[in-house]
Amino acid sequence: MAKNEPPKKDKAGVKSVKKAREDSPMKLLTAMTGKASPAKAAVGDKPVFKYIASLPQPQRGIAERIDALAAETLPDLQRAVKWGMAYYGVDGGWCFSSGAFVGHVKLMFIRGTELQPEPPVTPIGMGKATRGVEVTSVDELDEPQLVSWMKQAASKPFVGGKKR
Repeated sequence: MAKNEPPKKDKAGVKSVKKAREDSPMKLLTAMTGKASPAKAAVGDKPVFKYIASLPQPQRGIAERIDALAAETLPDLQRAVKWGMAYYGVDGGWCFSSGAFVGHVKLMFIRGTELQPEPPVTPIGMGKATRGVEVTSVDELDEPQLVSWMKQAASKPFVGGKKR
């Protein structure tokens, strides 16, 4: 080995380091640094429930209530984890997403500029039509307004959805 060359790791060493990181209880805390969770992409209810259960409070309580509202509001609700957030849709397309960040949960409507009234927050990096809200506690949820936006989002053509 040359003098300034870093030591080489064998495959077993790399795998054990990676596995240790995945099993670390600090994994979630690392995710709450302003970026979306490192949750793996997966379609279905179970991955979303697992993602929500992994969140710290108060984000978990907020995400649980958003999920419950979506289930109560949208028949044939479809769920998935994408890009470290919970995605919700109907008819094979996605309507909105819910992601936990430091101190808040972002609820983002993919075609939010078409909703009335238009949600106030323009999430960075989510596209020019995406709008949403940032919620820091369950008490802040304006449930009638969220239900209205969820219904509107599900009734419009959206990414991957069927046109109505």
